[in-house]
Amino acid sequence: MIKMKSLYCQSYNLLSLHLLSKFKYMKKTSSVLAALLLVLSLTNCTHTPEKAQWRGPERNGIYPEKNLLTQWPEGGPQLLWKFEEVGMGYSSAAVTSEKIYTAGTIDSIGYIFSFDLQGNLLWKKEYGKEWMDVFPGTRSTPLIDDGLGYLLSGYGVLYCFQAETGENVWEKDFSKMMGGKNIQYGITENLLADGNTLYCTPGGTEANVIAMNKKTGEIIWQSKGNGEKTAYCSPILIERGGKKFFITNTANSVIAIDTRDGSLAWKYALANKQHVHANTPLYKDGYLYVMDGFEAGSIMLEVSADGSGVKEVWRSDLLDETNGHSVRMGDEIYVSAESKKKFCCVDWKTGELKYAIRKYSPGTVVAADGMLFCYSYMGAVGLLKPTANGFEEKGSFKLEKEKRLHISHPVIKDGRMYIRYDNTLLVYAVAQS
Repeated sequence: MIKMKSLYCQSYNLLSLHLLSKFKYMKKTSSVLAALLLVLSLTNCTHTPEKAQWRGPERNGIYPEKNLLTQWPEGGPQLLWKFEEVGMGYSSAAVTSEKIYTAGTIDSIGYIFSFDLQGNLLWKKEYGKEWMDVFPGTRSTPLIDDGLGYLLSGYGVLYCFQAETGENVWEKDFSKMMGGKNIQYGITENLLADGNTLYCTPGGTEANVIAMNKKTGEIIWQSKGNGEKTAYCSPILIERGGKKFFITNTANSVIAIDTRDGSLAWKYALANKQHVHANTPLYKDGYLYVMDGFEAGSIMLEVSADGSGVKEVWRSDLLDETNGHSVRMGDEIYVSAESKKKFCCVDWKTGELKYAIRKYSPGTVVAADGMLFCYSYMGAVGLLKPTANGFEEKGSFKLEKEKRLHISHPVIKDGRMYIRYDNTLLVYAVAQS
């Protein structure tokens, strides 16, 4: 469909250019009409390739969906389809308006899968050896951007592939940049692209963070960062003082890299000495929320006006989710307190606990249409409506737990909820009829 539309647009635009050339010797009114025809044709036929990435368009767990169910039926929403042969792993789904992508490991080999929206397998492509040590299987979710796809293996090999066919375009092995050493649970970073640049955190002493040309893999710059190992974090970009900064957590620090040249703008020490900082920071209007990890709590940092430094605003020992991440809606953060087994609503400005529920913790949360979609490590899936005084549970169901934790992240797209668990991808109808 997209190819047909592209051919149509090319022909239409050529015709418009031809008409404009014919009108140039006619009176002014006709020339204006011709110019308007050209602008209209170009506007209507401009196709912007879709981007599908981990935890939504802004990487903050918020999906821009509307008209979703506000109450699930007993037993949960309708299961539309499932596919039970995607292999071991924790990769979530990357969903465009036409296709679905995920990745998994079968007999120690990693594969990328593409489906149509009806659940038909379009292709399955091998990409290489995958992590089979602690928590075996694929870690990262495919990034789909500008007709290409990207995936980082647990061994630190970055693969670029054609989104349409899965064919390999280029790959880079970062093991030498990492000094030949991996981390305890394998590289676990969901890649970030901005414009023509793709970013990655190999975690080496010299090449700690790198920026690449996303089409060729050519390195634009490499940064020493703080010289620490990568720490399972999936990064974000923020804008401050007219500049962009790459923000991530490394072994002992949260760091900011100036994207213009790879220089270290600032670093801030983290308390969790297990070097597991898997949660992506949240950013809003100069404030950066960083979840430090299990038993180490969270911090709120204020970024200086020019982006060159930070100071601590508040600290919470309560908010210590290891891998479930958080979402911000308005002036509230919704997040699991793993060690206390509470799912919490916390004030963004002060860190004060407003209320909590003893369910869905530890676990993952995403949001859409003002509702929270919770997914616990033990397989409980719930729909929560946050209010001024507490959570209203609007439906739940339970997925069976096998040998592995439920730690993939739900995806909400076009009225559907996508949940990956180990060897299975499940798709549910969550739109109002």
